[in-house]
Amino acid sequence: MSPAESAGARPDAAPTVDRSRSALGLGLLGSELAVLFRRVRTIALLAALALIPVLLAVAVRVTSSDGGGGRGPAFLGDITQNGLFVSLTALTVAIPLFLPLTVGVVAGDTIAGEASLGTLRYLLVTPVGRVRLLLVKFAAAAAFCLAATLVVVVFGAIAGAALFPVGPVTLLSGQTIGLGEYALRLLLMALYVTMSLLGLSAIGLFASTLTSVPVGAMAATIVLSTVAQIVDALPQLDVLDPWLFTHHWLGFADLMRDPVSWDSFGANALLQAGYVVVFGALALGRFTTKDVLS
Repeated sequence: MSPAESAGARPDAAPTVDRSRSALGLGLLGSELAVLFRRVRTIALLAALALIPVLLAVAVRVTSSDGGGGRGPAFLGDITQNGLFVSLTALTVAIPLFLPLTVGVVAGDTIAGEASLGTLRYLLVTPVGRVRLLLVKFAAAAAFCLAATLVVVVFGAIAGAALFPVGPVTLLSGQTIGLGEYALRLLLMALYVTMSLLGLSAIGLFASTLTSVPVGAMAATIVLSTVAQIVDALPQLDVLDPWLFTHHWLGFADLMRDPVSWDSFGANALLQAGYVVVFGALALGRFTTKDVLS
């Protein structure tokens, strides 16, 4: 082949390389998602989350049947009037503790789990690269956040419809909407909660690059989530509230107003993006210099 022919072949080769790298990245993501959602631990975590709205609905049903419907928080009484409120109530119950707990387990295991099993070095032998592997791990953790939130919402709707009457939904602002619009708002709330957990996922990813002991990374992530919520609840530390990744976690209730208030949605998106960028950069800096053979 002449030099001119060789020179002419190079532009055609570059897109081929890019496509193969892209295919490799998508294949790695697909493999990571398959491994994650086939694990017994992941299935158990999702099953535990599914039990939250079911147990909540059963408890309200039992207490309302035996004349104890007047006890407990007022919003629990709304469930007896419309079973579709089970999803909203279950999200409110799950996001302070149960969702962060499960996300902390998954995010803390992303890199540390591979290191503890001795598979991290073999993953990096393939032409994947550490940056791409880190992005795939974060994408898988984000996918779990979405799956976990949808499990709470879907099983809440199923349990509510099975145990209580279902009908038009009265919003927090007093207006009434139909089932279709409420289903759309539930989906938006699920997306809001998923977005709220992305900052925690980035923190867990960073913690996972610091150790080869998954339990340590999981515990650190969960503890930070708890501490942030405690700080957020202290009036003396209100100055820190806008910087806490947990500050807007309950803001999804604004989607139950008409017109919808998007202020908390935008503020939460900006805050979570900041945490993802900062802790993603820290994870990248740590992981790209990490000795995977040690």
